[in-house]
Amino acid sequence: MKVLLLKDPKDKDSGSDPYIKEFGSYSLEATLIPVLSFEFTSLDSLFDKLSHPECYGGLVLTSPRALEAIKICLKEKSKKEAWSKSLKQMWNMKPTYVVGKATASLVEEIGLIPQGEKAGNAEKLAEYICSREKPNSSALLFPCGALKREVLPTVLREKGIPLEGLTVYQTTQHPDLQESLSSYFSQQVLDTDVVW
Repeated sequence: MKVLLLKDPKDKDSGSDPYIKEFGSYSLEATLIPVLSFEFTSLDSLFDKLSHPECYGGLVLTSPRALEAIKICLKEKSKKEAWSKSLKQMWNMKPTYVVGKATASLVEEIGLIPQGEKAGNAEKLAEYICSREKPNSSALLFPCGALKREVLPTVLREKGIPLEGLTVYQTTQHPDLQESLSSYFSQQVLDTDVVW
């Protein structure tokens, strides 16, 4: 039996996706077709804000894509050097709040120390942040996607904790989705035995 998974591979660098492996262990043939793509925006503005940690009380990073945007900013040699020489250390004197282990791991890759990864969702992370931050303190920098949920910003606003959001990516349809689906279903028709 065949299974179609409409998702990105879990980790492009570590070989086979865990879903593919699991379905395979039950003799099921799974195929992955990515449906979403991410377009990064405001990267100059993001690096400008990252260049001024003294203006912020910390960072809030709730998605792997926000970290991907930061990594893209740091690819340029001069920006990478500025990050390594001083910016990273300055940000490490402030909290970096994250949701989940995957985001925490990516935060560690850029040299920051994550906090709150066990929260698991935006609501619990907001509670965690509120237990550590004082009202009317310096704003927390929040690089996020255009489709972010409003749970975290709303809770922090209600508690008087300033949050400065910056949209750094947009979610769009994967550019190859139509072609990939057509190709997959055409192949299924070719692989099917037709009895007349």
